[in-house]
Amino acid sequence: MIQPVSSSHPPSAAPVNPELRKAAIAFEAVMLRQLIGEMRKGALADDIYGSSANSTYRELADARTADALAQRGAIGIAAMIERQLQGEAK
Repeated sequence: MIQPVSSSHPPSAAPVNPELRKAAIAFEAVMLRQLIGEMRKGALADDIYGSSANSTYRELADARTADALAQRGAIGIAAMIERQLQGEAK
């Protein structure tokens, strides 16, 4: 069975700085929102009904999806940032 990306990294032995983790996850969420938003622009045509409600709903759904993916460490940006900055934050 293929393991998710988030479980392929062994946990670090260094103590976790909660502020650093929170900032790293928030950064990953922002990156994912941008990525998802750009992918959606390329995939969907303009709304045929001209409603801004659909656009707003899609943006909210994209934000929730990005936040959930970042919390799970789906692409690993937060983990890389934590590892990189762990020594500097001490």
